[in-house]
Amino acid sequence: MHHATFATPDLTVFCHLDELGLVATGQLFEPDRAVIECRVAEPDPWCRGCGSQALSRGTDTRRLAHEPFGHRPTTLLVRVRRYKCSGCGRSWREDLTAAAPERAKLSRSGMRWALEALVIDHLTVARVAAGLGVGWHTANNAVLAEGRRVLIDDPARFDGVAVIGVDEHVWRHTRVGDKYVTVIIDLTPNRDKTGPARLLDMIEGRSKAVFKTWLAARPQDWRDGVEVVAMDGFTGFKTAVSEELPDAQAVMDPFHVVRLAGDALDTCRRRVQQCLHGRRGRKNDPLYKARRILHTGAQLLTDRQQTRLEALFAVSEHVEVEATWGIYQRVIAAYREPDRKTAKKLMTAVIDSVSSGVPAALVEVRKLGRTLKQRAADILAFFDRPGTSNGPTEAINGRLEHLRGSALGFRNLTNYIARSLLDTGGFRSHLPPQLRRADNAWR
Repeated sequence: MHHATFATPDLTVFCHLDELGLVATGQLFEPDRAVIECRVAEPDPWCRGCGSQALSRGTDTRRLAHEPFGHRPTTLLVRVRRYKCSGCGRSWREDLTAAAPERAKLSRSGMRWALEALVIDHLTVARVAAGLGVGWHTANNAVLAEGRRVLIDDPARFDGVAVIGVDEHVWRHTRVGDKYVTVIIDLTPNRDKTGPARLLDMIEGRSKAVFKTWLAARPQDWRDGVEVVAMDGFTGFKTAVSEELPDAQAVMDPFHVVRLAGDALDTCRRRVQQCLHGRRGRKNDPLYKARRILHTGAQLLTDRQQTRLEALFAVSEHVEVEATWGIYQRVIAAYREPDRKTAKKLMTAVIDSVSSGVPAALVEVRKLGRTLKQRAADILAFFDRPGTSNGPTEAINGRLEHLRGSALGFRNLTNYIARSLLDTGGFRSHLPPQLRRADNAWR
């Protein structure tokens, strides 16, 4: 058993006041919080004007929200000495900048704790405010300002980016104003298997101009270092990459290619349903009952599901659905093929087969073929560049949905972007060591 050496109990050290240049002089337990009385550890009575030693003319008090201890908000009651020089008449107060910024309501330890709570523990601002014993706006303003200063505004966070993913994201579900943003994801750690993907930036709007402007604002050496851009089927992103990153390879990731084929299958099923019954599908209609089975990979079908599909396709009126389903299954099979050379040949064969000679009755397959042919180079590029899927981008979109839900929605886009960057920007390992203390009893 390890025998630790115990020191004399010291409230100053326990509450990390020594890091702020303060010394604890007393404590008080109020019903809703603990109050620690403290003063500046090293008084500075020397006049900056004439160098004389001044006498204290009393004290002022300043209350600062501090990091909580033992599930109890902690407030620092700092007594600040006032001085007046008898020689030149100059007056001043003790310097508290080591403990808190000017006019701040949180100590530096309190701000660091709040930032750690958001970045590492993913707490809501409301929970952070309750832990600090301050109002929501006070906590929100302080933690976002500290997060921008320490993490978001650090230019080094853009270093080493070689693979990026771009996608749109709905940040609010209202009818007034632009509700879409464009998210840019750093996929380099995912490709190099050094860690998870991270949110690189978020910009208002979703268009070619928005993404092109963002790329143009980046330094030339950074743009030259981008090798791959993973994206969906939106041609605006493709054009922006071609114009601003001419040497980068655009990759249309499997998620969106499979979704295109799946959407074609759904559209075909609904069209045939309308033609046969003159209405939308109902629970007992064969096509409607099979809507989920149709999206299941052929290798994953159970015997019962296989039997249901065979009965569905035995009906001659469902032949168009069967043909579209076959294309969908070929797309899935190409991406599930472990050998990339073979997978690329399979996908090439799919694109060739749907690009020409498709019967006019297969409207959805013809439309899918035009899209796949137009983006064939981007689709096939995936098989030559492992780890460039836009799947992590979709995963981060899911994280952002969870963030918006836990915050009960956002009204301010600037706050939403800052919160999103702190939550999914990969800052956990970038936090200074003092932000990752394991001895915080509040958690």
